[in-house]
Amino acid sequence: MEAQATTATTWIIDPSHSEVQFKVKHLMVSTVTGLFSQYEGKLEMVGDDFDDAKITFSADIASISTGNEQRDGHLKSAEFFDAEQFPQLTFTSTKFTKTGDDTYDLTGDLTLHGVTKSVTLKAEYGGQMQDFYGQTKAGFEVTGVIKRKEFGLTWDGVTEAGGVVVSDDVRLVMNIQVTKQA
Repeated sequence: MEAQATTATTWIIDPSHSEVQFKVKHLMVSTVTGLFSQYEGKLEMVGDDFDDAKITFSADIASISTGNEQRDGHLKSAEFFDAEQFPQLTFTSTKFTKTGDDTYDLTGDLTLHGVTKSVTLKAEYGGQMQDFYGQTKAGFEVTGVIKRKEFGLTWDGVTEAGGVVVSDDVRLVMNIQVTKQA
């Protein structure tokens, strides 16, 4: 008896129902939140389970917004992200492993500022639902922490009192809705 071929299902990020944020401590006493407004990604899976899905994602560095034009300009400059030389952040999964009923470990190669490192993030599956147009949607919240200096984002400001201006830890918080493709 021949084995039946299983077809891959592709899901595409719905940017109008998703958000990609990062959070960084400022002066080590408060948190500044930024976001990327231009990004895309897809998830490809075989069968009915997201376990071991293949995920790709990219964000345009020039789309960074923290709600402060001067700070955004600094972040896009050569002192930080250098949007001109490194216009995109990319992520390609190497493992997507189910760890609980609705939880996964998402490991992959993150490329930022010309540096590629393996990172592991947490993903929480929010479920599936059909929208008003008959499209199947699924949701995930993806969180984790990266060290910005490991990616060559080494700018350091120090206050007159010797305080750190920007933390090395960057928290990632992404609420992603994907649409199943026919």
